[in-house]
Amino acid sequence: MTELTKIQAEITANANPEKAVILQRFFKTGAGQYGEGDKFLGLVVPICRKISKKYYKDLSLNSIEQLLHSPWHEERQIALFMLVLQFDKADADKQKHIFDLFLNNTRYINNWDLVDCNTPRVVGRYIYEHQQLLPTLDKLADSNSLWERRIAILSTMYFTVIGGDPTPTLRIVKKLLTDNHDLIQKANGWMLREVGKRIDETILIDFLRQNYDHMPRTTLRYAIEKFKPAVRTKYLAGNFN
Repeated sequence: MTELTKIQAEITANANPEKAVILQRFFKTGAGQYGEGDKFLGLVVPICRKISKKYYKDLSLNSIEQLLHSPWHEERQIALFMLVLQFDKADADKQKHIFDLFLNNTRYINNWDLVDCNTPRVVGRYIYEHQQLLPTLDKLADSNSLWERRIAILSTMYFTVIGGDPTPTLRIVKKLLTDNHDLIQKANGWMLREVGKRIDETILIDFLRQNYDHMPRTTLRYAIEKFKPAVRTKYLAGNFN
């Protein structure tokens, strides 16, 4: 039995059909929904993380990529967790390989949880450390793929949280500001909120003031979510004085 088949056997052993039904509803897998057709085994995230930590050291990147191509959501999640764990301990050449592998397989990173838990620590970190690659974020933001656009904005979290640099977040949010998908609008508001929380609240307020007239309400609400109720009411009315 190979390491890959061992992992898949352990994943299957932890399957929970009742939980799978709940997850399929939660992640919008019905016809016409953003996760249409995705399949779940019913593993909760802590179990996925436990399995990834158990096996990541012994699995080749080729095998991880095979797991990432799985029709099962949890197998793809475990593959992504293992990529992050390997990336954290990799040398420069292997980090580039993982970064390229990640971006060459975005069609399998096809729900918000798969993007959010992994993107900042691979794509965000690699671009932060190789800033000549910043145009990659713009290319992703221009994509027809919902998930590549979400990868673009979530990647900027690393710049905000680790680097204290709001510029990539503000640039990508502005590029995606009129995006009509609520998963992008929510991500934009979340990343703006992080700028205000982690770096400088006045930067956030200035951005809201300048872009209020064409900012979706969802983005605005997420951006000001942690403000006091009276302040939220004022900003929702467009009063930034």
